[in-house]
Amino acid sequence: MSGVREVGDPSSVPFVSLSSEGPHLQSFRGRGVRVAVVDSGVNPENPHIGEVAGGIGLGSRGEIQGSVLDELGHGTAVTAAIQEKAPGAEIWPVKVFHGELATTATALARALDWARESEMDVVNLSLGTPLTQSLELLEAAMARALEDGVLVVSPREHRGRRWWPGSFPGAVGVLLDWGCPREEMRIVRSPEGQHLFRASGYPRPVPGVPPHRNLRGISFAAANVTGLLARLLERNPELTSAEAVADSVAGLG
Repeated sequence: MSGVREVGDPSSVPFVSLSSEGPHLQSFRGRGVRVAVVDSGVNPENPHIGEVAGGIGLGSRGEIQGSVLDELGHGTAVTAAIQEKAPGAEIWPVKVFHGELATTATALARALDWARESEMDVVNLSLGTPLTQSLELLEAAMARALEDGVLVVSPREHRGRRWWPGSFPGAVGVLLDWGCPREEMRIVRSPEGQHLFRASGYPRPVPGVPPHRNLRGISFAAANVTGLLARLLERNPELTSAEAVADSVAGLG
């Protein structure tokens, strides 16, 4: 389950891994773990969606806006990937995408604050920005969430460019690893010493739809990590930082 192996791409580095099918997580389902999914909302009628605990819609200025009903499908697919791995977790959609997959730093900062104030354990942000404008606003919201022990999962890099908030210190920064099985995540160290989380970019399979025709990419790598973290948090609720998660996984080997 855990050990030093090779990633299998040109930038291969040693890693430790955690699998939902391994002996340490088989009996865990994310029960009692509160997960905020910051995305386009959720469609509760989708057959892959289980119970949703609650949620909130936020406009571009961070104001409360509308319902959490998904108009785009992205948030529903992300939620399905998380619930596949952690069906016992409490899912709280935070809708920041309305009509298109675009939002503002103000809305993201407010989403992080809402998650912290609502005592979430994990925030899944299957999104990010390579732009440096307004990073101070996002960094301050990240710092508040991390100070309260909230794990923030978000892409660290996409197509060779650094992304935020996944690149902030303390974030559970996710990298895309097409060679990683969907039930597994791999933890590596960056040159700066930060723990990074590699995962498959494939979502929950849709019967009759080939994987290459389905949604896929870094968004679902983040969702797959979030689902595994929820199971791990049920096993050990004291994990409140990426470093603590990495140390815990290494200790399971």
